[in-house]
Amino acid sequence: MKAIKDTGNNLIAALDPNDSIGVLDSYFPNADFFTEFERFDRFLEKFKREGNNLDYVSICSPNYLHDAHIRYGLKIGAKVICEKPIVLNPWNLESLEKSQNEYTGEINNIMQLRLHPELIQLRESVKADTSNKIHNVKLKYISARGKWYHVSWKGEEEKSGGLASNIGIHFFDVLIWIFGRVISNKNSHNSSSKIKGTLNLEKAVVEWDLSINSEDLPSQSIEKGDKTFKYLYMDGQEIDLNYGFENLHTESYYKILEGKGFGLSDIKPVIDLVYKIRNDVA
Repeated sequence: MKAIKDTGNNLIAALDPNDSIGVLDSYFPNADFFTEFERFDRFLEKFKREGNNLDYVSICSPNYLHDAHIRYGLKIGAKVICEKPIVLNPWNLESLEKSQNEYTGEINNIMQLRLHPELIQLRESVKADTSNKIHNVKLKYISARGKWYHVSWKGEEEKSGGLASNIGIHFFDVLIWIFGRVISNKNSHNSSSKIKGTLNLEKAVVEWDLSINSEDLPSQSIEKGDKTFKYLYMDGQEIDLNYGFENLHTESYYKILEGKGFGLSDIKPVIDLVYKIRNDVA
């Protein structure tokens, strides 16, 4: 909602099965609101029949519903903006590509880390190096979550895709974006709250570690009261990822409005990768 407002646009209607979203008042108090899809669908049909234009459908629903909601957006003639991960399985992506062509629509996926200044700079430096060096990279991301996480849909692998899809996909995406295509991957630990492994890319060998366990937070984070900890090292040098995240959603929307969003072909490599991580396929 902040990105929609910051880019000077208007939210016409919102659908959410949960009705406790008074936060709407902070952004779009006049937006129509529905808890049932049928009423939402009826409203939009009437809205368009009256000669109004609906430009975008923005999808922030649980991961396993994304492909169905994307297809709905295309069917009603809107361009689509979808949060990560756009789908859970590679074959869902193939189906969406057919729908996109059928409805001559446009699907954009929010992958905001590609707009992070430090990561853009890192990518440029790697591209500029013509020595064919294989970089040693370490990624650690801890985002402590409470017991609610495992009770919610996020804790159900068939709905969220597990940690690799739900919290890791942004990082896996930028690693491929920076260091090139995936050659192989191997899990060393895979549970509902922590996953680790090694990823071989064209220009890097990456040791990665993702966790939602508060016990994995370093002492300095605990002392500060921080619930997240993230670092990225390349060849022993730290890439600071603790800042620069504040407005990346808004920047993503600006890019999409300029016709420079990330589409299905951009996102395919990381969808393939997280599927393999989830199923422990090399």
